[in-house]
Amino acid sequence: MRGDDRQQQAMWSYISAEERVPKDHPLRPMRTIVNGVLGDLSALFERLYSDTGRPSIPPERLLRALLLQVLYTVRSERLLMEELNYNILFRWFVGLEMDDPVWAPTVFTKNRDRLLDGEVAEAFFERVLEVARERKLLSDEHFTVDGTLIEAWASLKSFQKKEGPQSDRDDDPSNPTVNFHGEKRKNDTHESTTDPESRLYTKSSGQAAKLSYMGHVMMENRTGLVVDARLTQASGTAERETALEMLADLGGSQQVTVGADKGYDTEGFVEECRELGATPHVAQKQRSAVDGRTTRHEGYQISQRVRKRIEEIYGWMKTIGLMRKTRHRGKRRVGWMFVFTAAAYNLVRIRNIEIASG
Repeated sequence: MRGDDRQQQAMWSYISAEERVPKDHPLRPMRTIVNGVLGDLSALFERLYSDTGRPSIPPERLLRALLLQVLYTVRSERLLMEELNYNILFRWFVGLEMDDPVWAPTVFTKNRDRLLDGEVAEAFFERVLEVARERKLLSDEHFTVDGTLIEAWASLKSFQKKEGPQSDRDDDPSNPTVNFHGEKRKNDTHESTTDPESRLYTKSSGQAAKLSYMGHVMMENRTGLVVDARLTQASGTAERETALEMLADLGGSQQVTVGADKGYDTEGFVEECRELGATPHVAQKQRSAVDGRTTRHEGYQISQRVRKRIEEIYGWMKTIGLMRKTRHRGKRRVGWMFVFTAAAYNLVRIRNIEIASG
C-alpha cells in the first residue's frame, strides 16, 4: 500500500538528541574523552575570563564545535554555525539543546580568538596525549619526525617589495593585474601584504613556489600517535632545526631512535641527534652521514618501514582537517589550528586503536 505524503508540522518532539544518536556512533567514545579533557582544563579556562560582564560562549562548547569543524571538514565558521542550527548530531556533540539559539559567526570567531591568548590548543593537545599514556598507548623509545608545507591564505599577487616602488598594476583595486616579469622575488626583499609572516618556498625542484608555513610532527612509532606538533616559517633548515628542538624537549635519559627521510641525512643533524641521546634512523643518501654502526641493526630497517606512516598523519590533516591551505593568517593563529588539528587526529587514532583491540 502506498504511503501518505501529507505533511503536518509537529508541535513537540519527545525524543531527545541523546536518544537520536546511535549507541555505536563513532563520536560517542570521542565525546567521552573530550569531556574529560575539557574538565581537566577548567582551571585554565577560569583564568582566561573575567568575573564580570556578559557570559561568553562556554569555551567547552566552543572547542567541541571547532573539533566538529575539523572532523567533518566544514570549510568555514559561517557554515559551521549553519550546521549547528539544524544538525542534531552536531548539537548533541557540542552540548546544545534542541531549542538553544546558535551563535552568530562573528561572535563565535571573537570568542575563539580569546583562546589564542591562553595557549589552549597546546594544553588540549597535551591532555589528549596524557589520556593516551593513561591507556598505555604510548612508548618512549622510538619516534619519527617530518615536516610539510601548509599553504598560506595569501596569493602571489600580495607578494610585494618591502621597500621601493611596487610592481606595475592596472586600475582595478579589488583584483589588480600584477606584472612581475623580469623581477626577482625573494623573502629578504619581498613579503606578502596579506600575510607578512608567510614565506615563498618550495620543498622540491620542479614544483611552483607558494606562500607557505611549515608544519612539523613527531610521531610515536608503535601506535602512530602525534607526540609533538609545531608550526614555523618555511625555510630550508626549519625541518631539521625543529626536529632537534622536539628531540631536546623529550627529556629523560633513555636512548631513543628517530626515523626521518633523506632530507635529514646531514652531518650536522646526525651529530646533534647523537649528542641528544637519539640514534638517527634517517634514510641514507648516496653519500650518507649514517654509517654501519646504525644501519647494521634490525631496528634501523624497522624504523625505515614505520617512518612512512607519518605521511598518513599529514594526509589526514590536509584532506580532512583543512590544513592543506590554511584559512587563517599569521603564524600564531595558523600554529594554533595546526596543533589543535593534530589533537583531533590523536582523538580519532585513539578511538580506532581501541576499537581494533576490542
